[in-house]
Amino acid sequence: MRRFTIVVCFIFSFGFFGYPGVKSDLKRVSGFNPPELQKQEKKKSKKGQPEAAPAIVGNPGLLIDAKKEAIIGNVKGARDLFRQYINRFAGDPVGYFELAKLEAEQKNFDEAVKMCRMAVKLDAENIWYSLFLGELCLITSQFDEAIDIYEKIVAKNPGNLDYLYQLAALYLQVEKYQDAIKTYNLIDEKAGVSEEVTMQKQKIYLHLNDLKGAEREIKKLIAAFPEESRYYSILAEFYMANNMQDKALETYRKIAVMDPENAYIHMSMADYYRKTGKKEQAFEELKLGFANPNLDVDTKVNILLSFYTVNQIYNDLKDQAFTLSKILIETHPRDPKVFSIYGDLLLQDKKFPEARETFLKVLSLDSSRYVVWEQVLQLDLQLSEHEHLLTYSAKASELFPEQPLPYLFSGLANLQLKKNEPALKALAAGANLVVDNNELLAQFYMYQGDVLHAMKRDPEAYSAYERSLKLKDDNGYVLNNYAYYLSLDGSELDKAEKMSKKAVTIDPENASFQDTYGWVLFKQRKYKEAAEWILKAVQGKEEPSAEVLEHYGDVLYKLDDTAGALEYWQKAKQKGKGSDLLEKKINEKKYYQ
Repeated sequence: MRRFTIVVCFIFSFGFFGYPGVKSDLKRVSGFNPPELQKQEKKKSKKGQPEAAPAIVGNPGLLIDAKKEAIIGNVKGARDLFRQYINRFAGDPVGYFELAKLEAEQKNFDEAVKMCRMAVKLDAENIWYSLFLGELCLITSQFDEAIDIYEKIVAKNPGNLDYLYQLAALYLQVEKYQDAIKTYNLIDEKAGVSEEVTMQKQKIYLHLNDLKGAEREIKKLIAAFPEESRYYSILAEFYMANNMQDKALETYRKIAVMDPENAYIHMSMADYYRKTGKKEQAFEELKLGFANPNLDVDTKVNILLSFYTVNQIYNDLKDQAFTLSKILIETHPRDPKVFSIYGDLLLQDKKFPEARETFLKVLSLDSSRYVVWEQVLQLDLQLSEHEHLLTYSAKASELFPEQPLPYLFSGLANLQLKKNEPALKALAAGANLVVDNNELLAQFYMYQGDVLHAMKRDPEAYSAYERSLKLKDDNGYVLNNYAYYLSLDGSELDKAEKMSKKAVTIDPENASFQDTYGWVLFKQRKYKEAAEWILKAVQGKEEPSAEVLEHYGDVLYKLDDTAGALEYWQKAKQKGKGSDLLEKKINEKKYYQ
């Protein structure tokens, strides 16, 4: 059975003269009479005479010596002296109490309980002895005895709320729920209705499946604090959790009237309508909640994600998500998070230019968001905004000099703009920043190879490709480019064929890989196989490149189909710039290499 958490309210740390009652005990056992107690000793007997002082039954010097040994860490010596004391002065509770504390400090709790019981037996009126025994009983799981102790303490100290709280917690520990409720009711009578006690009682009633009792407690809280709308929300949530939807709606409407600026009410009503299958009304309430400036952005987004999955937002509920995002922007126009959310939606909807502009807005509000810089750079590359990519990759590198990716984007931008030296410099700098990420490092080497090839430094390019493949041997892009450049050289064609075949196996639908494999076969004079693969590349794209069309013309020529070759060479010319020999091939209707 589920148990309630107990909070132990008391911490004991008494020194020899540090707890109430000890001075009184010392006076009783040794004749020591502090000034503050002298007046109390002048009480008169029934005959009008002062009462006689108690007989001296102890030796405070021995207690002090024992305490000194305990303070310097001589536990054995202290224990022996305390034992001597209780043997000589068996009627003095102080010795037992001090020994109980010493044993408890050593975690000898059973012995501590035994000694403390003797102290309580000898002086049942000393509350500190009883409290310490109660604590020891809790530690040793002797809950029934602890309850008995606290019941007596409460009876003698009915106005002390701490003792009542502890007693209630003990009743919960042993599952005496009704007794716990009665004790909490006593606290209410003495201190007034409070949220803490009311919610604890509500939990007990729910545990007992007493819904009426739980409802009654929340209503009691509302009656005590009628202006606190949050308590109405607690009541409404209670109704929702226990299938009392009509009562929940009625309560939500009360909140909306009494506290129209309540940051959560429309979200709560949206939840109500969602759970009751009224989707349109739920969405209308969500819009009202998102338009409330008193509710922070993070809470709104968390609530939205509690309503719907990310896939639902991006797919089935995309229009609603866009509407809510725009409301967020209108309500929180200076919060970068709302633009980031909107940008993510645009990105998922493949609205790349709009997403890029939105992420740029995020950076204008907060340039410290590195992940947004990456999104902007990726979109720049995807949209072929190479000048912008060059500018923003430089800004990102300045802001985040230890991040390697901005250098990679800078290298790519420079490569596309045919600024090969700056590209090579950026790629080398970024590669030096990569730590424990072989896949990323492999990309740096891959693009270094591309730049070096563009600079006609093929031996260095091939070395860079080799370094890349050593880190990641299944990178189809590297395998394809390396194989193609080898085929252009006409060198190591067997190696080129193996790499190209591996690339097309990794990505069999990639038209560029198909063309490269066909071209390597062409260079090996395997014309029929070459024609099959290059035709796949031609047919695999709606708009094949001039290079692929020219390659297919070349292979047709080698298969003695001059008319077909001429047709594809002309298509290549119409498409754009082919090889330097394309015009000559067309004019002379002959293949040149």
